[in-house]
Amino acid sequence: MDKTWMNFSRASNEYQNGVQSFLDFSFHNSSQENKILCPCKKCGNIYRHYREVVYEHLIVDGFIRGYKKWIFHGECTPSGASSTINPGYPYSGYRQYVREDDMEGMMRDAFNMRSEGFQSFPPNCVASDDYNIGRNTFMETRRSVPDEQPNEEAAKFYTLLGEMNEQLYEGSKFSKMSFCIRLFHLKCLGGWTRNSLTMLLELLREMFPFAKIPQSCKDMKKVIKDLGLGYNKIHSCPNDCMLYWGDRRNQQSCHVWGKSHWMNRDAEDVNEDEYGPQSIRKPNKILRYFSLIPRLQRLFMSSKTIEFMTWHHDQRTDDGLLRHPTDSLAWKSFDNKFPSFASDPRSVRLGLVSDGFNPFKIMSTSYSTWPVVLIPYNLPPWLCMKQSSLILSMIIPGEKGPGTDIDIYLQPLIEELKQL
Repeated sequence: MDKTWMNFSRASNEYQNGVQSFLDFSFHNSSQENKILCPCKKCGNIYRHYREVVYEHLIVDGFIRGYKKWIFHGECTPSGASSTINPGYPYSGYRQYVREDDMEGMMRDAFNMRSEGFQSFPPNCVASDDYNIGRNTFMETRRSVPDEQPNEEAAKFYTLLGEMNEQLYEGSKFSKMSFCIRLFHLKCLGGWTRNSLTMLLELLREMFPFAKIPQSCKDMKKVIKDLGLGYNKIHSCPNDCMLYWGDRRNQQSCHVWGKSHWMNRDAEDVNEDEYGPQSIRKPNKILRYFSLIPRLQRLFMSSKTIEFMTWHHDQRTDDGLLRHPTDSLAWKSFDNKFPSFASDPRSVRLGLVSDGFNPFKIMSTSYSTWPVVLIPYNLPPWLCMKQSSLILSMIIPGEKGPGTDIDIYLQPLIEELKQL
């Protein structure tokens, strides 16, 4: 089917006639109750409209960028199948797939792509040259449409979307992406080591050689790393007197006591947290810092949490009883002192706590690790204190606790709070 008209000006007769041919094809193959999914940039193949409304949208707003295979309107390139899909597809097979394994919903939340007009792709379709998801080749090459490529975040989204649609094995309801995420989640909950997870993956590969199972924990991390929310390594002085951070990042010794930055200037270590070995000198101490701003952004981008971020202002019961920190005198005093901050219910209120513990169930006081945790008080009381709502800000390593020098380690967090 000739689709060159999609590259012409929307005011041209060729484009308008092409839209009519698209509507004829779509209503013949995918109409439900005399409506089809509208592929315009604003509706994004999410909303159904009558023919006249879809025609108006496509003339005014145009098609979604890269939508050259009309997979939601009766045309598809499934592996080993015909070139058409079930007309009831958008409300049957694909919706059922999303309900069972909503990886796409999670990624659209993570990359804020719910309202940007990017199309979804069904799990049984194979990307062709027109819309190569894995390589992000969303480019218009005709003379009337300028070349356009996704930005960095959109490129990651499209890459993950392609991996999400790669089935774990033929006929599986799980994708390779969902398998990796769920297994990695079990690793975190169960406290498995990297080696134990790698051994489990090797066993699963032997038992199910037909499945696309990663070979090791490191390979699994490569699959899910673009989901983001990682952490930064910041070197610190073992005496807790400075961070090798910012302008002092490249200093070779502590400016307070002169302690060397490195355990051994000639030592080399393999950094297993990166995706490839690196020969580096081993620092005396490493702070793991989890950036705050992207984590707050996720709270507002997620469809599951955004409504709760203004609960303290929109939905709480104000009857004089103390049910939430909002009802406390300290909260009200802060509001009176900073009225501009308090006037916006989206302003984030955070509590900060820290305490030491002995890692790996070592019942000894010879080594103590100190996590710093943030509590988002915007959330309702039944959510803000749940483990899933707590925000890990940093992990301060031992051997001893930072004590009164904890302010040294809070510098990156304070810098981000100033930006906010």
